[in-house]
Amino acid sequence: MTLSNETIQELKQKLEVEKERLEKELGILGKPTGTPGDYETKFDDIGREWEENATEVEEYVDDLAVETNLEGQLKEVSEALARMEKGTYGICENCGKEIDIEHLRAYPATRTCTKCR
Repeated sequence: MTLSNETIQELKQKLEVEKERLEKELGILGKPTGTPGDYETKFDDIGREWEENATEVEEYVDDLAVETNLEGQLKEVSEALARMEKGTYGICENCGKEIDIEHLRAYPATRTCTKCR
């Protein structure tokens, strides 16, 4: 069963909303580097005392981990939107079979069917 235009538009809207949310969250944690989907984590300068420096480093490390995760999600969403443009969206990258619509609705950025996950 091929995806209808209506279903593709529904999923595209979900992906675009998710992309906007991810970019907003990334903008809070860092600043764009100029490369699409790549952000540089902000390093807040709290103070000059040793304890303050330790807090800065701890917050930076935490933010860096979150940023890396968000960048990965943003990449998956952007790739899904690109597959829509190419006409390959909804096709499993491993086995080449169609991905179930329920799976796509649950996770629109998926690249694989439930059997190949």
